[in-house]
Amino acid sequence: MGRPLWKGTISFGLVSIPVQLEASSREKSVSFHLLSKDGSCRLRRKLYCPETGEEFDYDQTSRGIEVAEHEYVRVDDKEIDAVKPAKSKAIEIEQFVKLADIDPIYFDRTYYVTPGDGSGKAYSLLRDAMSASGRIALARFVMRERQYLAALRVVDEGIVLHTLHYADEVLSLHDAMPPSVRSSKSNAKELTIAKQLVDAMTKPLDLGEFHDDYREHLLQLIERKKKGNKTIEVSDEQEDDESPGGTINLMAALKRSLSGARPARPRSPRARHPRKRVAV
Repeated sequence: MGRPLWKGTISFGLVSIPVQLEASSREKSVSFHLLSKDGSCRLRRKLYCPETGEEFDYDQTSRGIEVAEHEYVRVDDKEIDAVKPAKSKAIEIEQFVKLADIDPIYFDRTYYVTPGDGSGKAYSLLRDAMSASGRIALARFVMRERQYLAALRVVDEGIVLHTLHYADEVLSLHDAMPPSVRSSKSNAKELTIAKQLVDAMTKPLDLGEFHDDYREHLLQLIERKKKGNKTIEVSDEQEDDESPGGTINLMAALKRSLSGARPARPRSPRARHPRKRVAV
């Protein structure tokens, strides 16, 4: 583990348990910089007025919220500081609920909660009490000048914290769904075969079987370029020819899938089309 992201306490009734938050994951995306065409210079963006072309330094800027087209309300740093949440080093548990009471759509980021110095016994007590009750904790805390709603739950021998979206941040699926789909009912025979297909495709989960093919191929490309390989493989086509058609025979597709003719998991873009080598 690296340096803790946050240090404070969990307030559990009158009990305060020193804890710290650790990263639970690490993004592995590949980031590119903008360079000049010949790659000799890394390019930088600048702050400028598109109407006059005048350039500005960061200390010449102010903050504003657009309230109408080309109309802004300016807010200075002192005004922002006045409404920021009070600094706190406590994760305040407000209530306990069942995990099933929270729809996964509310979950945002995940952190490991580890005990601070000398708090192992109190930490273990909270963990064991939550585990025995089958409950998770809802809490509030402040990190990096932002107030979070969070869920604490027991995982294996420890506790993890999930920051949650507030209710008014979650959009309605009902509003996004076409009325024709909301009111439709599945055909009983098709539903039976679909359930059989679900059963046939059900197996023990191993997330280690899944890889980011694009990132892995991109890193392989970068490694070849580092070693002086001046050619790369590209596809003759940009998109698959297998674009969705119009009306499909759903029952026939379900039966073919159930009989073993189901489509394989899509391969990475590099494996889909014939290749040609291009000098760079």
